[in-house]
Amino acid sequence: MSETERDPALPPLPPATDQPRIFLAVVDESAEMNLALYYACLRARRTGGRVALLQVIEPGEFQHWMSVGNLMRDEARQEAEKRLQRWAGEVQKLTNQMPILYLRDGNRRDELLALLDEDPSISILVLAASTSGSGPGPLVSALTGKFLSRLRVPLTLVPDNLTEEELASIT
Repeated sequence: MSETERDPALPPLPPATDQPRIFLAVVDESAEMNLALYYACLRARRTGGRVALLQVIEPGEFQHWMSVGNLMRDEARQEAEKRLQRWAGEVQKLTNQMPILYLRDGNRRDELLALLDEDPSISILVLAASTSGSGPGPLVSALTGKFLSRLRVPLTLVPDNLTEEELASIT
């Protein structure tokens, strides 16, 4: 449909941009995360987009001795960097592009919302949702509930009961 055929009550279309769509996936230890990442990679590859990965290092519980706390923070950062690099390698295999990498310290939900506010190039947030009886996960629950109004991008939820073949057919 051309601009002249559009309903006049609709606002005008924004100018086309050469910027690729950025599909943001949050890296965590959940079993379903790899499905969200796989979906994001397939969508990026098929639409000429790009994948971004966010890894958040959440504060530890152990704060009694400063030197022990610092050592634990350093170890957590090293593990997070390794995990992020491992997933970045998977993204590169699937998309033929290195992803954009974000590594932050803090609360996962708060850091995700802050990143979305700070980086206007992010186009779509892709998260996996657990279909088990325990619920979809704390991040999905927060972003589809109380914090939904803070999202400025569409949220794509990938149920963990889909197979890679099913994901490939719907992307």
